[in-house]
Amino acid sequence: MRTIHPELLSALKRLRLGRIADTLPERLVLAEKQEMSYEDLLLLLITDEITRRDSSAAQRRAQAADLDPKMRFELFDKTAKVSLDKRLLNEIASLRFIQAQRHIVILGPVGVGKTFIATALGHVACQHGYNVKFIRADAMLRDLKRSRFDNSRDAMMIELITVDLLILDDFAIETMSKEESKDIYQLFLERTGSASMIITSNRDTSEWLAMFDDMLLAQSAVDRFKNNAYDFVMDGESYRPKLKPKLTADDPPPKTPAFKPPRHPRSRRR
Repeated sequence: MRTIHPELLSALKRLRLGRIADTLPERLVLAEKQEMSYEDLLLLLITDEITRRDSSAAQRRAQAADLDPKMRFELFDKTAKVSLDKRLLNEIASLRFIQAQRHIVILGPVGVGKTFIATALGHVACQHGYNVKFIRADAMLRDLKRSRFDNSRDAMMIELITVDLLILDDFAIETMSKEESKDIYQLFLERTGSASMIITSNRDTSEWLAMFDDMLLAQSAVDRFKNNAYDFVMDGESYRPKLKPKLTADDPPPKTPAFKPPRHPRSRRR
């Protein structure tokens, strides 16, 4: 393995290109074997650095978005007994829906992987430079309610409205209050036609109306959303029983703690 000249290493660090040194020795060996020109070697090194920086930036965006790192398309269990429209999945994974400012609603019963697909799409968006926010619907509504007490609601709503992709998980589980209905109405109104959302729900969009406190707001909000959204329906068996912890033959037997007799308080002599 080649060693890097200290002055070269110092120059790379000064230019904030120190990570090039991690792969430079093997790249130099490769360049000699393939008889690369100086120009091709320089292009290879710069491409490596661009790839590293893009990957680091995508990881930072995914962390800021609160995306589960284990929910990525490459980690999806292909043995899961779930039916879905693969053609539509490929289309929405292309992220053209974000460019067209469309929404996605992921519908299906409990445990079929709605949150997984939504999160995986969020990771793809982060890799392509989009800012993403993932939040459960009930948590978002609680945060908005608390924000009214410290006058931070407007700032929070601006963040929810302006982020490139908002992922709202488990929407319409419970009936919403008057204030919550207004919050959802404003969110749907502001984002439709200007920025994309992904919403997961166990309820069909036709059932969302009953979850609002105000039927007029409900009809306006839901109509705006569903007429601008792809319906991605998932069905099948719940995957969660597979995640249930089980004892296997390879697991070592638990150590039985040594028995210690309980201490009794000494009786006082009278």
